[in-house]
Amino acid sequence: MIKREKDILAAAEVMVKEKLDGESSGHDWWHIVRVRNSARAIAEQEKADVFICELAALLHDVADEKLVEDPEQERYELAQWLYGQPFEIDRADHILTIIDTMSFKGGNGQPMTSLEGKIVQDADRLDAIGAIGIARTMAYSGNHNRPIHDPNMKPREQMTLEEYRSGKDTAIMHFYEKLLKLKDLMNTDYGKKMAEQRHQFLEFYLAEFYAEWQGKK
Repeated sequence: MIKREKDILAAAEVMVKEKLDGESSGHDWWHIVRVRNSARAIAEQEKADVFICELAALLHDVADEKLVEDPEQERYELAQWLYGQPFEIDRADHILTIIDTMSFKGGNGQPMTSLEGKIVQDADRLDAIGAIGIARTMAYSGNHNRPIHDPNMKPREQMTLEEYRSGKDTAIMHFYEKLLKLKDLMNTDYGKKMAEQRHQFLEFYLAEFYAEWQGKK
């Protein structure tokens, strides 16, 4: 990676850490670090543009509507920042397209069209499953006053974005509405391989949770 690209990544780190450091819903600076690390690892295996993957991973939550009051304004400022960096406009466009398309609901079913986009999406999804995914689910639930479990509530199969964000669910319901679906939504071969063990841990955790809930253990 050339020095110019390293400088851009360093500048992105400073900006993103300032915006997200201390965020308490599971979308904090360390989430960004983990997604970046996974994106780099997958990109190296898949022979993709590592710089594009790392930068998109660093920036992917800056304008997320879950985290900011004015997503459109944040997205505009992000675009201006990208276009002000010393690299080609088409690379900035590429990164913005990745960010606009990658979320579980935000992409509205639009498939990723670039290898780099598929990689960053996989990296973000990996951070939502496994041991860390469980920890983030509980952190998000506490942050949004969502109960851990209510056996009278059932997972919703068809939801609008508003219903998905409404908070009328539980931490355990979120496993069925999102986490357990992610393994089959992975894009890349290496991402799928990484997701297998994390998915198995989700299933193990749920089995243990229900046994304890029912007083069997």
